Amino acid sequence: MRRYARTLVAVALATTMVVGTAGWASGNAQHALTGPPPGTAAWRADQVLGRELPDPERTTPAEVSRFFRGLTAAQQKTLVVRHPLVVGNLDGVPVALRYRANARSLRAGHDPRYTHLTGSGHRQILAFDPRGRGQVAEVFGDLSTARHVAVVVPGSDIDAGTFDRTNDVYGTPAGMAKSLYAETGRGSAVVAWAGYTTPVGIGIDAATGSLAEAGADRLTRFTDGLAADGVPAPAVFCHSYGSVVCGLAASRLRATDLVVLGSPGMRADDVGDLHTTARVWAAKDATDWIDDVPNVEVAGLGHGPDPTGPEFGARRVPTHDAHGHTGYFAPGTDSLRAFASITEGEAR
Repeated sequence: MRRYARTLVAVALATTMVVGTAGWASGNAQHALTGPPPGTAAWRADQVLGRELPDPERTTPAEVSRFFRGLTAAQQKTLVVRHPLVVGNLDGVPVALRYRANARSLRAGHDPRYTHLTGSGHRQILAFDPRGRGQVAEVFGDLSTARHVAVVVPGSDIDAGTFDRTNDVYGTPAGMAKSLYAETGRGSAVVAWAGYTTPVGIGIDAATGSLAEAGADRLTRFTDGLAADGVPAPAVFCHSYGSVVCGLAASRLRATDLVVLGSPGMRADDVGDLHTTARVWAAKDATDWIDDVPNVEVAGLGHGPDPTGPEFGARRVPTHDAHGHTGYFAPGTDSLRAFASITEGEAR
């Protein structure tokens, strides 16, 4: 009987995710973008400095940082010019060099999907990978002087094309990061990180952890790169499927706080199961449709218990004036004020 009941739950979950909850369309299967940055083969073969360059696939961010800090300004510029896609996406490269490299890549590109990332003003693009649906990270504020740092990890349907879309602004990483930065202000910096392959729609990809596992590896290396550049450990805000990424990365993630919002689960039974020293917070608005997603994990489907449940053990974030699945970062909400307080280390 128990096995039969578990099977029914799995079937119900699969049906919910594939058909969609309340009418959402099912997503197309995605293949996670993994491995080193684009242009790595040419980088490995380049002897312009008279020695081997650090292998993007094997060298740690700390080792990358030491290598670049040992170069002259002229040598750094040479690598930016010759290999902008590697320099711009290689964790451990000094932040200012990554901005320059990615600006160069965007100016040189001819893909209309990415022209919006150049903007009319100065944008601080910390990562830009044009492969597949495209991945991007952008910084709001000054990472070199920030005392408090936050990283925003988005959920499904986010890529370089939807990173800063103008509709449903607070459901985008750029919109969430801008809003949080405006609430925290000087002394802080916020990174909008769309650095992994997200699910499209609510389908099998959203119900399983394969894309999240690949994303967790990339997020871990990204935060290692920030640390290597002397950036303070961040508070990491994980929206929707992004909370699955953060749950799988938690034990390796350099973070002061993990904040999940609109979460379908973190693939952990409780806070202790995350094996993290970071403080764990959870937010879910009463009108969020994520409540309709079953909080189970059976045969690889589903992501486990609701992080806002009392038995999970996370600290609760007030959400009574947020609205829906993407209202948590809306200006004037208690949740945004709480997020700012967490970022600045003032929340208890």
